Amino acid sequence: MSDIQEATDQLLDVNLFENQRFVKVTESGHRSESEHLQVTIGATVPTGFEQTAADEVREKLGSSCKISKDRGKIYFDISVESLAKVHCLRSVDNLFVVVQEFKDYQFKETKEEVLKDFEDLAGKLPWTDPLKVWKINTSFKKKKAKRKKVNQNSSKGKINNGQGEKIDERDVKKEFTSNAGEPHILDYYENPAIKEEISTLVGDDLASSKEEEADESSKEETDHRVLKFRVTCNRAGEKHCFTSNEAARDFGGAVQDYFKWKADMTSFDVEVLLNIHDNEIVVGIALTEESLHRRNITHFGPTTLRSTLAYGMLRLCAPQPSDIIVDPMCGTGAIPIEGATEWSNCYHIAGDNNPLAVNRAANNISSLLTKNQIQESKSWGLPIDAVQWDICSLPLRTGSVDIIVTDMPFGKRMGSKKRNWNLYPACLQEMSRVCRPGTGRAVLLTQDKKCFTKALSRMGHVWRKVHTIWVNIGGLHAAVYLLKRTSQGFVHPSEQDEEKRTPW
Repeated sequence: MSDIQEATDQLLDVNLFENQRFVKVTESGHRSESEHLQVTIGATVPTGFEQTAADEVREKLGSSCKISKDRGKIYFDISVESLAKVHCLRSVDNLFVVVQEFKDYQFKETKEEVLKDFEDLAGKLPWTDPLKVWKINTSFKKKKAKRKKVNQNSSKGKINNGQGEKIDERDVKKEFTSNAGEPHILDYYENPAIKEEISTLVGDDLASSKEEEADESSKEETDHRVLKFRVTCNRAGEKHCFTSNEAARDFGGAVQDYFKWKADMTSFDVEVLLNIHDNEIVVGIALTEESLHRRNITHFGPTTLRSTLAYGMLRLCAPQPSDIIVDPMCGTGAIPIEGATEWSNCYHIAGDNNPLAVNRAANNISSLLTKNQIQESKSWGLPIDAVQWDICSLPLRTGSVDIIVTDMPFGKRMGSKKRNWNLYPACLQEMSRVCRPGTGRAVLLTQDKKCFTKALSRMGHVWRKVHTIWVNIGGLHAAVYLLKRTSQGFVHPSEQDEEKRTPW
């Protein structure tokens, strides 16, 4: 009897081993299948900078890129294992995975027929692979949402930064959420005045994190709940007999019937995109909860530039190692901060005549340094400085700057159109003085194109216009000018007048 029992146990052990091996092989097979899954990713980018974004995709991902007819969008193919790298692109705002693209969609003549086609379309689309990508991508979004939730639960009180300026506690707590449990956080803060305050904030976040973990464990039990979704329709074109809301409503209803999901316009899990541009339709699933341009800046001003646009402007002038890059009208410092983050082998100077703007830029630099030191354990700083100065009289040596990149006053929220007629010529003249002859370049953004064009026409001997990119800034039609410094040396206007008066 004992022999039979022993043989039975051995057989059970063998079967159990085989089953475990089968499960492991199956899991690895599914994993490798997902990793090698090829999908098309769509990205929204600042209008006018589609080519710049496409170049970044080719450089960092090695993928060919297609620029859409619909301005502000690009498409590229990747394997799912590269999805994390896609989220690190600096030039893209929002990401989505393409379900299917219709390059020449034939719309019916009546609205009822078109909307009926949208309803029928939902059940014919290849949803499987895009939903796999969405599920894998959720791991990125969960981490982001978790930090966001902790910040929202934080106290809304104000604290003083020692300079008379009130700062929202949420801005401070944001820096400690992800690594709140690590013991080295307080090592950086040697200032006794803020050490007690920081330890209190970290303690609060530790408690919040524990509550989060409890919430997460309870959510795992109800992980099989019905997903909530919404459909967002972006439509461009004049020949459509339907509105965006009508298309989203009918297509969304069909998606709901197909998947049995629950519609929710605010607290949704899945956002289905219906992009219509003339006869081109792209159906996608959003991969970002909020725009990727929301980085670096914690102290905002009246005209804070998007980080993605700042990156595009910097990339236009192709910074080289050891270049000195100056933003003489930096505002909150979006351009030099983006430059110092991406081109750390260059030296960046942020300057402005407004002390409040310089203070904001310095605070943004400080916040980024703190974030790097806590989250990434980097003990070194950034190659950037903030200075208060007069744009028309920069405290820089003649010919000492390689690149100038700045967002000039539009004359709307900042300055005035009337003042620009005097400001722009003076700015271009001073920039030509500090910029290196022959190799120097400038990338200037402005909406006051008439005034800039007039000022540039008077400076043809020192500045040559290379390229113009038309962009949309908050609904305003603006332009980014790429200028090249000529080889002619700078001559001060007073010296020119003396030369004219000197008889031959």
